Amino acid sequence: MAQRDETVTVEGKEIRITKPDTVIWPIPQITKLDYVKYAIDVSPYLLPYTKDRMLNLWRYPEGVGGKRIEERSVSGITLPEWLQTVEYNGKKRVLLNDAATLAWAANRYGLEIHVPFDTYFKKDYPTMLVFDLDPSDADNFDLVREIALETRDVLQSLGFFSVAKTSGGTGLQIYVPVINRYTFEETRMINTFIADYLFQRMPGKITLERVVGRRGQKLYFDYLQLWKGRTMIAPYAVRARDHATVSAPVTWDEVERGFLPADFTLLNMRERIARLGDLFAPITTESHKYNQSLDEMIGFIRTHA
Repeated sequence: MAQRDETVTVEGKEIRITKPDTVIWPIPQITKLDYVKYAIDVSPYLLPYTKDRMLNLWRYPEGVGGKRIEERSVSGITLPEWLQTVEYNGKKRVLLNDAATLAWAANRYGLEIHVPFDTYFKKDYPTMLVFDLDPSDADNFDLVREIALETRDVLQSLGFFSVAKTSGGTGLQIYVPVINRYTFEETRMINTFIADYLFQRMPGKITLERVVGRRGQKLYFDYLQLWKGRTMIAPYAVRARDHATVSAPVTWDEVERGFLPADFTLLNMRERIARLGDLFAPITTESHKYNQSLDEMIGFIRTHA
């Protein structure tokens, strides 16, 4: 029997959900409509991060396990007239600024929401430092936690406050909110300094080698992703993986006590937010309280270069 489309109303905008009963995560059985409803429910926490950032939508029209289409531009397709778009390098790009746009993206099988580190209206000035901890051994999350805590301690010793979130895959990502006046070149300078320092302290556990085949069993400490045009999964966004794992903000106490990335999924994220609140708020809605100056660190590195 053919599926009947459904309509959801978001912020006064009607969005037609095609084939709503299509299972897009076979493990567990999560339908497209389930995903759209999740996206709408978490939009108050996801959107403050994606606001004014150009959307890089990873679409899976065949569901998880099928072909991935990485969609940065939307030129040549019919768009809702209310969708906010901008021109960039001759292409039309979507700004993920409201829940209706998020629902529209979810209906298009946009299972992963990725955005850049800078905003469209202040390009080339990232709003944070980011370190991506990517283990070679997916089963060794204890190593990820160990290095994350070491990174936190080093950042604290330098006077920096940080927030962690899971990647939704096998790793952790560490964010440092900064005043939005530093270029990618300046933030790269600090990222490099911290990565080199940690590598010198833990050479048997950390690698800075970008080529996967040369990493061995060490954890890849990715300090290079923070760059022009590159993107990262948004907080509270789902991944196109079994069990519909979510890129979940976590507390440092949780990192110390221990957990697995698979503990955080589309099915339990609403309850977690209701219980703990928005753990990513220091990077988004409360960033004005935490944005940190890099002046002293940049001066020190330049002086000792």
